[in-house]
Amino acid sequence: MELKKITAIVRTGCLEAVENSLQTIGVAGITVTRVKGYGEHSNFFSNGWYCTHARIEIYTEQTRVHEIVSTVMDAARTGRRGDGIVAVLPVEQLYKIRESQTPTG
Repeated sequence: MELKKITAIVRTGCLEAVENSLQTIGVAGITVTRVKGYGEHSNFFSNGWYCTHARIEIYTEQTRVHEIVSTVMDAARTGRRGDGIVAVLPVEQLYKIRESQTPTG
């Protein structure tokens, strides 16, 4: 089974909609972290030019990648600058700590 890691950086105001949409399509688990950074819309001359967003990480089978990415993008899109990004990365190995299992992936 080929595994992928989907990482999405989205507006915190869209986080609940993204989470609900992912639950609707049966995504079993996600990790969410509040993050701060800057991108194309940064203004280095103002105080607090960092933006607060949420980072969502999802490990999934290759066959679900398109569905999950589309769901995240649809739920997070506002049409304004700074809506965020989605990246898909290969997973070389995945270990389940509780099960002391041989690597998956």
